[in-house]
Amino acid sequence: MKTFAGIESELATYESSRILLQPVPYDGTSTWGKGADRGFDEFIVASENMEVYDIETDSEVYRRGIHLLPELKGFASPEDMYEAVYRRTTELLASGKFLTFFGGEHSISIGIIEAFREHYPDLTVLQLDAHADLRKEYLGTEFNHACALHKASMNTNLVQVGIRSMDSCETEYINKQKCVFADEIARDNAWMEKSLGLMTDRVYITLDLDVLDPSVMPATGTPEPGGINWYTLISYLKMVFQNREVVGFDIVEFAPVDGLSHPGFLVSKLYYKLLSYKFSYGR
Repeated sequence: MKTFAGIESELATYESSRILLQPVPYDGTSTWGKGADRGFDEFIVASENMEVYDIETDSEVYRRGIHLLPELKGFASPEDMYEAVYRRTTELLASGKFLTFFGGEHSISIGIIEAFREHYPDLTVLQLDAHADLRKEYLGTEFNHACALHKASMNTNLVQVGIRSMDSCETEYINKQKCVFADEIARDNAWMEKSLGLMTDRVYITLDLDVLDPSVMPATGTPEPGGINWYTLISYLKMVFQNREVVGFDIVEFAPVDGLSHPGFLVSKLYYKLLSYKFSYGR
């Protein structure tokens, strides 16, 4: 039985687990760097070599139980992917467990967010990303990775953090009052409290790994210079978990690079850190 971090099987069954991890290894619309469909396997391998005691929170969150759900894959089209992810997320929300998702490219988040929006009124979607991802459609579909947050910008309270690349067509949809651009992050930490004040009580986090600087996380489909570092990211996420009810999250756009093992380890550590924050500090 494959488990996250190689934890004991009795802590990884559906019945025993407080946490569900849904992999969606989809890479159907990426337009430059391919490989996000291989990210989940590399993430699991790296997690097996990770210490499961978290120093910061003095906790071992894996004891809450982390169950790996069967992969969602084999989609005929981006539209098919969206429908399948939306249906699965809707079903999982009825479980009452804490839901986490792993891509795949960022288009997987569209169906997840739609299901969460229907389940939680007044939902804030916190997007950590290098790219605005606000195009209404791209390359013939509204379910492209470049459109990942367009629907959320229309029907949720979307707060964007780390943005440093976008197309002119996206200016029609971006709310600059609720967007923290990367250059603002580089100046000081005042942006953290500012962005927190924009959020409603319940928050869903969608985390594109290219929010990190490529020197820290090179293994993404479209790395952009000028990203944030590890401690800035986790300090901010800790603040969010402490002050808002995080109802779920996804991590996307991990595209492994042959010969580089450290990105997979970073991603597994980041996933585990978010769980540690949720169950140590979270509301």
